[in-house]
Amino acid sequence: MSKPVKFLILRFSSIGDIILTTPVIRCLKQQHPQAEIHYFTKSKFEFLLLDNPYVDKIWLLEKNTKQVLEQLKKEQFDYVIDLHTNIRTLRVKFALRVPSFSFDKLNVLKWLITQFKIDYLPDIHIVDRYMETLATFGITNDGQGLDYFIPYKDNVEPEWLPPTHRAAFVAYAIGGQHNTKKLPVERMIELCRKINYPVVLLGGKEDFDNGEIIRNAIGDGLIVNTCGKYNFNQSASLVKKALIVFSHDTGLMHVAAAFKKKVYSIWGNTIPGFGMYPYKTAFEVLERPDLGCRPCSKIGYKACPRKHFKCMNEISFSFPIKELPASN
Repeated sequence: MSKPVKFLILRFSSIGDIILTTPVIRCLKQQHPQAEIHYFTKSKFEFLLLDNPYVDKIWLLEKNTKQVLEQLKKEQFDYVIDLHTNIRTLRVKFALRVPSFSFDKLNVLKWLITQFKIDYLPDIHIVDRYMETLATFGITNDGQGLDYFIPYKDNVEPEWLPPTHRAAFVAYAIGGQHNTKKLPVERMIELCRKINYPVVLLGGKEDFDNGEIIRNAIGDGLIVNTCGKYNFNQSASLVKKALIVFSHDTGLMHVAAAFKKKVYSIWGNTIPGFGMYPYKTAFEVLERPDLGCRPCSKIGYKACPRKHFKCMNEISFSFPIKELPASN
């Protein structure tokens, strides 16, 4: 009996990027069911893959990379699917010396648009570019979008929320890896007032203080601040229960897409043109279009390089929200 074909998928970070690789995992496993799918990522992101039924084994990047590489060599992988493409993945591919298929990060094109506003970026979502790494194997995109699997222990029960938010609520992910990817807190307050519906604020411990400022400005009747109270899976559980989701360009935006929620995605110094907008779900973009200094970075900054932060300060909130039923 011949051994199954073994694939090693590489993506070390971050939360949103790993969620965006889930169609690759699913399509490969479903269309090549005899294959073994291994995934190599950083240990702090293991939770994103633990409950994924299409992953056979997870490998974790620790400080001692050499030891992990020796273990990987013993697995005798047939192919490497590199969805990160950096120095570290180059080292992995060199060590394993098997055929590899790598994702093009388009760094030159991103540099051109951030530095000179010359736009040669392809009009294609990053998921579809990830899928191109599987073309050799005849794997096609099933069109089912992203996956996110929440373990039972991390489901947030309705009674954990106040009575005002148990029947229905809007989720707003107020966090972001960089400040230039987040609305200033005064504008978050303005947005929540515009929503005018029970809102659950989502984020990490670092977002708690902003959440409290928003809650105090609007009042407990409409705002529940869960920032730092729940882990990421639990926050994902709240996204799954929400009517609609507002989110900055961050991981929970992709969780919302996985659950086919209508997403109002908020963009500051980055742009949807980088190909990481909500995938296979209804969404609307909230941005300041036609701003000469935008995008200024493919990732983000601690503060606006030009000090004015027009990309977030000048976003218009004059949009209708049609998805919300009348609140009690």
